[in-house]
Amino acid sequence: MASAFGHGILAFTMKKVGMNAHPVKVTLIAMFCAIVPDLDVIAFKFGIPYEHMFGHRGFSHSFFFAVCLGILMSLIFHRKERVKLAFFYALVTATHPILDAMTTGGRGIAFLAPFSEERFFLPWRVIQVSPIHISRFFSEWGIAVLKSEFIYIWIPCLVVLGVRYLCLKLVS
Repeated sequence: MASAFGHGILAFTMKKVGMNAHPVKVTLIAMFCAIVPDLDVIAFKFGIPYEHMFGHRGFSHSFFFAVCLGILMSLIFHRKERVKLAFFYALVTATHPILDAMTTGGRGIAFLAPFSEERFFLPWRVIQVSPIHISRFFSEWGIAVLKSEFIYIWIPCLVVLGVRYLCLKLVS
């Protein structure tokens, strides 16, 4: 998986570019949506294997889950613009499995769950896979992950945010 940091910065960038008029609450919910699919690691504690539909990178990494979570967050937290926000939250959630499908490790992403158990990777596997256990993140492996994410997630996000800032300055 990409780390929570990588997922979070992408969600923040998407919110700033696409939904800037909305309050901080939308940013926090978007970041939650981008990170929450990795709660599936809890499945290991219950003896559910990685390859299982409800294992790591299974159902919670599917586009179906992204749509369901987007709708749920919109219904729980908003009274206005629910359809627009549901779509946005679903899109942000869907970035999680897309980033994970670009990592160097794991057994693939169940994009199509629950309709298919097949797992996929994208052809560009350039992001160093993050360790599942937090204790292993604070190691050379974790530093390699952060370097990789800086190149492939943070820099592109910072460029997009910079271009957005410059465009807003030119308009005002």
